Amino acid sequence: MSGPGDFYRIWVYLSQTPLLWLSATLFAYAVGDAVSLRLRRHPLANPVMIAAGLLILLLTSTGTSYQTYFEGAQFVHFLLGPATVALGLPLWRNRLAVRRNSLPMIAALLAGSLTAIGSAVAIAWVLGAPPPILASLPAKSVTAPIAMALTETIGGIPALAAVLVVLTGIFGAVIVTPLMNLLGIRDFAARGFAAGIASHGLGTARAFQVSEEAGTFAGIAMGLNGALTALIFALLALAI
Repeated sequence: MSGPGDFYRIWVYLSQTPLLWLSATLFAYAVGDAVSLRLRRHPLANPVMIAAGLLILLLTSTGTSYQTYFEGAQFVHFLLGPATVALGLPLWRNRLAVRRNSLPMIAALLAGSLTAIGSAVAIAWVLGAPPPILASLPAKSVTAPIAMALTETIGGIPALAAVLVVLTGIFGAVIVTPLMNLLGIRDFAARGFAAGIASHGLGTARAFQVSEEAGTFAGIAMGLNGALTALIFALLALAI
């Protein structure tokens, strides 16, 4: 008969195996996606939010540190880089549509990007946040690899920036559809572009669930916002 000590030793062994946490991440997302599909892609049933909750519950209940988890699941993090570069594909494939709508897209990009950066920093500053926290906020609306790299250049905390990116993405993905319906915005290109600027990859994934056109323009907005934010950070780094 196996006793509690045997199960504990098995768990200790498995918890040090990178494949365990990679498998747990993929399984958690599969569960989240299944639940989302079951609920007909309701905004509140966001797959990433569900998967994150399951992983937090698992790590907390097993006393596993984030560092141990990340060492096993870092391959998923690595794939964020190629996925970000791949955002150039929808931009190229839809270059004619982008060219036709370049002026309104540039205006929306500037307004959205500057508002995302300025509002977060201003609110935190008013609330008395210290400089490292303030420096971790501006990149919250771009995808994680870009946000972490940019945050480090101005003295922020990359890990905190990554957390803020995920929270921003989940919040944006949850509210984008009901908010756009409330505002009476029916154009899927406009809806997608707004989602891509405000909530990067998670907003883009949500946009694709609603409409291919919305997802395409969300991907374009996400790529352009990343490039513009990098430029803004370069200017901030020179100023500092």
